[in-house]
Amino acid sequence: MISAKNFIKNRLAERQQVGSYRTLKPENTLIDFCSNDYLGFARSSTLKNKINEELNNHPNLTGSTGSRLISGNLVYTETLEQEIAILFKAEAGLLFNSGYDANVGLLSALPQRGDTVITDELIHASIIDGVRLSHANRYTFKHNDLISLESKLLHAKGICYVVIESIYSMDGDTPALIKILELTEKYGANLIVDEAHAVGLHRTGIITKSGLQERIFARVVTFGKALGYHGAIVLGSDMLRQYLINFARSFIYTTAAPFHQLACIRVACNELSHADNQINTLRERISLFKQNIKLPATVTYRLIDSNSSIQCILLNSNQKAIEVAKHLQDRGFDIRAILSPTVALGSERLRICLHAFNTEAEVSLLANEINNLLNE
Repeated sequence: MISAKNFIKNRLAERQQVGSYRTLKPENTLIDFCSNDYLGFARSSTLKNKINEELNNHPNLTGSTGSRLISGNLVYTETLEQEIAILFKAEAGLLFNSGYDANVGLLSALPQRGDTVITDELIHASIIDGVRLSHANRYTFKHNDLISLESKLLHAKGICYVVIESIYSMDGDTPALIKILELTEKYGANLIVDEAHAVGLHRTGIITKSGLQERIFARVVTFGKALGYHGAIVLGSDMLRQYLINFARSFIYTTAAPFHQLACIRVACNELSHADNQINTLRERISLFKQNIKLPATVTYRLIDSNSSIQCILLNSNQKAIEVAKHLQDRGFDIRAILSPTVALGSERLRICLHAFNTEAEVSLLANEINNLLNE
């Protein structure tokens, strides 16, 4: 019989040998260029005060006491779902405890054996895990490649779902949404869009900004990125909401979110409607960084084309990514290396997240530090 202890020991040793060993790090006092708090909601004293006011105005138990199908459902929760659906121009929505739970619940419950799910090759791990649990046929298409997508649509069987992100979490780029939508409509497929990293910079997301919400089968919106807190919602038809209540295991078999989480979500969504200053400042910081970064033409380092808060510099090896990130951390910038296998081998990188609270001086100083380091 194989020893579980030896298996664990060997797998960890393998990770250490290739430079991809993960460790947890506590908070620090470095300048934040790595968090998903794009608009600064998570650190806002104004929002904190509004959350405390919301809690005082709606006294509830500190815990939810059970799943929503037993004792954990509140009138407040259902009202909040309706408010969010209106804000995001959807017919209905169903809250999940996290973005991971939302994607796993949606993609494991909806496609059935014999159906087809086609995903971009860079889709988030939570979507991959959900599709695996569904037992549907799964195909991937080359990142943002319409020809590759159509070649997969030609071979789809059963009910077909195409799943993409409106801003990709590790590249920060945006697909040709309208063209992808037109392709899915041509072949009778259903388009699902994860808007986790688009909400905030594009207020309620790229789908509503583009006026495409009526043509999208489902959207996933998370509250742990630009909205600063935690949880997620699946937006779509009321029929889809009822289906997920009946079949999404990550919704059915889990304790409901506590009231504090719901209050945070409500306050953050309300604040989003009045966040013009933060959104405009964030856009300015993104433009400033892109204007100032100058990578050497003779080396294979590359800034991925992105207009989002996520700016990535490909360094092509775990060792180089770790080395550059450590140098920047020593200079006072909280920047993390993204290593394989999180990203594909050879695409290891710095993932730089820009925020509305980063000052012009901080952004310029960071860009200059990267320029000096990579142009040596």
